[in-house]
Amino acid sequence: MADFQKVITDLAGLREMIGAPSHRVLNKVTDRIDELAARFIAASPFAVIASRSGDGHLDVSPKGDPYGSFVRIIDEQTLAVPDRPGNRRIDTLTNLLDDPNIGVIFLVPGKRETLRISGTAQIVHDQWLREELAHQGKLPDFAIVVTVKRLYFHCAKCMIRSSLWEPEGWPATDHLPNLAETMVTHGRLSESITEMQAIIDRDAVERLY
Repeated sequence: MADFQKVITDLAGLREMIGAPSHRVLNKVTDRIDELAARFIAASPFAVIASRSGDGHLDVSPKGDPYGSFVRIIDEQTLAVPDRPGNRRIDTLTNLLDDPNIGVIFLVPGKRETLRISGTAQIVHDQWLREELAHQGKLPDFAIVVTVKRLYFHCAKCMIRSSLWEPEGWPATDHLPNLAETMVTHGRLSESITEMQAIIDRDAVERLY
């Protein structure tokens, strides 16, 4: 493990180096889904959810559906994220049973700004809500219903630096491992990579809508 010599351990030391945020940055935080946020959420097909287990383990999980049929805004304090069938690890759901605090970042392809929301969440199985979140006739198993406590738009700097939406800035991917290879290697599975890929492909056909 690396032996670092200059580690920041308190807020005073951090602020001495970074400085204080402007009132513009501090005042952009709100506690409700207004018309601006609603428009952004409606256009978002992809979100990342952060949660924490009772023993302090942090998890970040991607969620996605076609925009317009993804997240539902119930009222200006509440939104619902469908939880579709996955690999049955249900890390986010088990974490929320331990600790209801949640963080969500919404992305819109091609849009440099992101929307950040934090609050608390419930795991909901109500039929009416699952029907509202149905896609191609298939209902989600559950809805993650978020009560918004803090909401604000995040600036574009990270998107500009990363060239996330600029194809000319993308790296080559042909040398990267696929899911089958990582599962066989990290899980020390008896299946070959080819066999594992066949299982993944079959799961996509049978369980993905």
